[in-house]
Amino acid sequence: MPAASQASSSVYIADQAFDIRSFAEKVGAEIIGLDLSRPLSDADFARVHQAHLDYHVVVFRDQHITPQQQIDFSRRFGILQIHVLKQFLLKNHPEILIVSNIVEDGQPIGLGDAGKYWHSDLSYKELPSLGSMLHAQELPDEGGDTLFANLHVAWDTLPHALREAVEGLSAVHSYTSRYSDGKNAANWRPALTSEQLAQVAEVTHPIVRTHPETGRKALFVSEGFTTRIVGLPEDESRQLLDQLYAHSVRPEHVYRHQWQPHDLVFWDNRSLIHLAAGCPTELRRKLFRTTIQGDAPF
Repeated sequence: MPAASQASSSVYIADQAFDIRSFAEKVGAEIIGLDLSRPLSDADFARVHQAHLDYHVVVFRDQHITPQQQIDFSRRFGILQIHVLKQFLLKNHPEILIVSNIVEDGQPIGLGDAGKYWHSDLSYKELPSLGSMLHAQELPDEGGDTLFANLHVAWDTLPHALREAVEGLSAVHSYTSRYSDGKNAANWRPALTSEQLAQVAEVTHPIVRTHPETGRKALFVSEGFTTRIVGLPEDESRQLLDQLYAHSVRPEHVYRHQWQPHDLVFWDNRSLIHLAAGCPTELRRKLFRTTIQGDAPF
């Protein structure tokens, strides 16, 4: 368990009564009755931590918490990572990235097209994300779902020939490879400065990674950030990656989250990729994201 998980031993914190209910899909559970505006005891934190490992994405229902409380809870899992797009960080809370399609005074207040391609958060860093927390602030009446694909199951069910073709290989991840792609990208994606580009230089990670806490293997590629397989001709690399992408997001591997007011969703970037399904542009959507630093993939 992360060292940061331990609550102060000098203050008594009462356990809370809450339920963990798994979803019917191969991934996901909801936590009912836990109040994250209150401090968590070590025992309650241990239950939450184990649920995150068991189900890969956990949904904390009806969380009326402040940005600082979201930050404090996130920090119990590890060091928080600051997103490269500084202009979309919450004022006085740089640990929080605003994910929003809202435009005020002609300027977007947040990253409006976040998650438009399947991806694992910050896989383009030497130390990719352990997990991310997204807290609903404003939700549209239509659309706005988030999809999660279980890459443990994707690896477990990968055809034998494809397994043999990719095991032991590495792939390159790049933040900028598809940065400007997609409809209206120019409206949401400001030009990156030289300083920002230096923070997102491409990196190489194994195609099959081992979860550092459970020991389970998972695919670790995504259409959003993976650009090529190291050591293979471009056409062969593209063909293999396309097969991996298609297999990863088969319907039986996916949980579709339909947001409810005040949901806080916490997912494991070491075992999942996710996708924002989008919503009509005239409907407001705003969420706050924290991202927890993980280990170097192996």
